[in-house]
Amino acid sequence: QVELVESGGGSVQAGGSLRLSCAASGYILSGFCMGWFRQAPGKEREVVATVNGGGITYYADAVKGRFTISRGNAKNTLHLQMKSLKLEDTAMYYCASRRTTDCSGRDDDYNYWGQGTQVTVSS
Repeated sequence: QVELVESGGGSVQAGGSLRLSCAASGYILSGFCMGWFRQAPGKEREVVATVNGGGITYYADAVKGRFTISRGNAKNTLHLQMKSLKLEDTAMYYCASRRTTDCSGRDDDYNYWGQGTQVTVSS
């Protein structure tokens, strides 16, 4: 049984930093596309960042230059380093995996999802 578990969310003031982590069990992450998505209240889920099987990364314009996606040194882990957080970054953040090497910005294209971790940025 595949399971993705996010951690690292919390409350932070604008301008602060958080590091999200995703740990997978029952599934090998390396070689497959992994991504972070987020969903704010009243909004659709949107892609934040992805890393494909070859290590090529993609960032949404809203987070480019502030967020960094990376695969962990430990197998089956994924991270999202978030810096210079803004109020509009407040959302539930989800880790997702797609059973292909190439990534997609569509959440429908992802096979496995974590339960989410809340990030709240306050002024």
